[in-house]
Amino acid sequence: MTNVQSIPSPSIHSEDRAHEADHPTSLLAKFGIEQPLKLDCGIDLAPFQIAYQTYGELNADRSNAILICHALTLDQHVANVHPMTGKAGWWANMVGRGLPLDIDRYFIICANVIGGCMGSTGPASTNPATGKPWGLDFPVVTIPDMVRAQAMLLDRLGIDTLFCVVGGSMGGMQVLQWTVAYPERVFSAMPTACATRHSAQNIAFHELGRQAVMADPNWHQGRYAENGTLPHRGLAVARMAAHITYLSDAALHRKFGRRMQDRALPTFSFDADFQVESYLRYQGSSFVERFDANSYLYLTRAMDYFDIAGDHNGVLAQAFRGIKTRFCVVSFTSDWLFPTSESRALVHALNASSARVSFAEIETDRGHDAFLLDVPEFFDISRAFLESAGKARGLGSTGLGSTGG
Repeated sequence: MTNVQSIPSPSIHSEDRAHEADHPTSLLAKFGIEQPLKLDCGIDLAPFQIAYQTYGELNADRSNAILICHALTLDQHVANVHPMTGKAGWWANMVGRGLPLDIDRYFIICANVIGGCMGSTGPASTNPATGKPWGLDFPVVTIPDMVRAQAMLLDRLGIDTLFCVVGGSMGGMQVLQWTVAYPERVFSAMPTACATRHSAQNIAFHELGRQAVMADPNWHQGRYAENGTLPHRGLAVARMAAHITYLSDAALHRKFGRRMQDRALPTFSFDADFQVESYLRYQGSSFVERFDANSYLYLTRAMDYFDIAGDHNGVLAQAFRGIKTRFCVVSFTSDWLFPTSESRALVHALNASSARVSFAEIETDRGHDAFLLDVPEFFDISRAFLESAGKARGLGSTGLGSTGG
């Protein structure tokens, strides 16, 4: 498929519309063998496709586009009803009319990452060489690979410069990679609840999850689709373990404490006696209905490999040397997965690079997942940063005017 240089409205570009039965509300961008995605592992991936969602309208000079980068277990369904769960989009409290990411002002784009399982090419996709699912034959992908694919999508949409790139957790890693790999294409950036590299503890938790998946007898060395099985138990355990890291001890205590589940006395068994046990089991069982086990392996590995400083002689400030992007770095006091110290290290590196940067540590007991929840301070900070960046960019109150800066 040739690159589309000019399209009146990417959100209704019919030739990229996904098959309704597979992904009811998504758009698809398909790239043929003449446009391979060059992966860090040395493989050229082709053909491949990216599933994405858009909200709002692109203005005349294409200067009001915001790219949202999603976290590990999320996808492109940011503000619409999710086609698999029937629930509201994962950031419906941030994206919409009158909300910080106002669709009356901005053109919002969110793409399912390469390696994902909601329409973008990943291990569950069909390997054109065999006609079977890729499984573990799919090449290992990295955060930079994900960003390269997103850049190719923006090229397809005819968007040269992003007004802002926003994301939390794995999404925040993608935000940082955007500013390092394509600084001239990013006017502003809001990396949230993230770090420039994974800690040893984070890698350890991811390895625990991967081993849980691979220990499931239904995993079949990643060939479960061909064997008509699904490693639901292993994936559910991986999700349960990971979900604990997204919360804080205070949040768990406030929500559950040591309260029993629908009973006054223990059963003296291994049933879910405590409410917190029942909650984790629900998180695990609901997750396996919407996520691919092999994708979980690939995406956690991509996060583990991420290390901006490692690509710049171990000096983080060198990665941002001369950068003109405006930053707003946000952390949360109870996030022990990506603690504030990691955000401060990023801010210090940006300051050393003479970058425009603001920093906010938000006090909350909601843990790492705070960026997904109803935290008014986060909404206010996001809105203020975007409004300030919009004035510097020359966007009007409707997002329809721009100096193009």
